[in-house]
Amino acid sequence: MNPGVSIAAIDALLPQTQCTKCGYPSCLDYAREIFEGTSDINRCPPGGAHSINALADLVGMPAKPLDPSCGQSGGWVYARINEVECIGCTLCIAACPVDAIVGSGKLMHTIIQDECTGCELCLPPCPVDCITLLPCAPFEGPTPWPDLAPEKADRARSRVASRKERLSTRTPDGVSTAPATLAGRRAEIEASVKRRRKQRQRADSSSSQ
Repeated sequence: MNPGVSIAAIDALLPQTQCTKCGYPSCLDYAREIFEGTSDINRCPPGGAHSINALADLVGMPAKPLDPSCGQSGGWVYARINEVECIGCTLCIAACPVDAIVGSGKLMHTIIQDECTGCELCLPPCPVDCITLLPCAPFEGPTPWPDLAPEKADRARSRVASRKERLSTRTPDGVSTAPATLAGRRAEIEASVKRRRKQRQRADSSSSQ
């Protein structure tokens, strides 16, 4: 590795989507593994060839194709919640690594488009599949990555750090949640899903008459 390389310098060449597709919990964790020599430079699908080439130059090694086990490089996207179908379960809020989703329990949630990194981590936990991905408008200007504003990557880096700090200082109540409480929360979500499905069925039957 070239002299003077730091974890921060490596992290600066990652797009800060925090998508975990590289196999690590965050972009900073991935940067740390590259610095320590325990991970390769070709595991970031959002950064694609742009990040790989920049990392290769930084650390002093040949560039290589994106590792297919991490996924494919594609266009930049952001998530949107169908607010009519949202049941306010808060699962997407808990999953978002950059706190780009606002809302509270049993109330409609919404996504701050300018802060969403398109990580897709909010999709799997949504029990009603009310979140979709939409393409971002192309960014015009100097940037290490196609269509991604560098200031957006900087904001994402700051937001994920703030979120980690907030969660680390949280009182033990939310950490040691009793199994009964978790079971109760799941039951509430399942009941909400059933109610929403019945409402849809009634609406569909009314429209077909």
